[in-house]
Amino acid sequence: MNPVRIRFESRLPRSAAELWAWSTSARGVHTEMAPVLKLEFPKGMQHIPQSQDSLGSPLGNCRFLLFGVVPVDLSRLTFVEMEPGRRFVEQSPLLSMKSWRHERVIEPVDDGALVVDSLEFTPRMAGPVVGWFVGRFFAHRHAVLRREFGERRSAPRAAASHQGADRADMRS
Repeated sequence: MNPVRIRFESRLPRSAAELWAWSTSARGVHTEMAPVLKLEFPKGMQHIPQSQDSLGSPLGNCRFLLFGVVPVDLSRLTFVEMEPGRRFVEQSPLLSMKSWRHERVIEPVDDGALVVDSLEFTPRMAGPVVGWFVGRFFAHRHAVLRREFGERRSAPRAAASHQGADRADMRS
């Protein structure tokens, strides 16, 4: 099975620092995921550690609950790259994936910041269905970001190629 690559971008009228704090907090992650999935972070974790010391080592197990109830996956939450205030790469072993890589970059732009999520993953089974679900799920996450923080578009809506975000690109 070939890897699936997806990219989402949202331009938001908030500071990169504010969006970074949101993106690395359990509250922010929970809000972006709800109501589709609930992620149970390791006990006591309220923020993603930003120390270089924790890179490459699992921070603990996380369960994914569909609609907050039905267990659908398990992750060993692992960050492999961290540029505090700007970028992280989460590359966690998941039961459902042969490989999983999620990078979030937050870049300052005129009048706000650009949030970019880039994913590359290889499902263990049902590749097209899993690829569709992950794409829809991250479209939902970016819709939540835009709802929570407002959105400034650099191009008229009709001119933007989007799938629930300013720009979304899915390749397999």
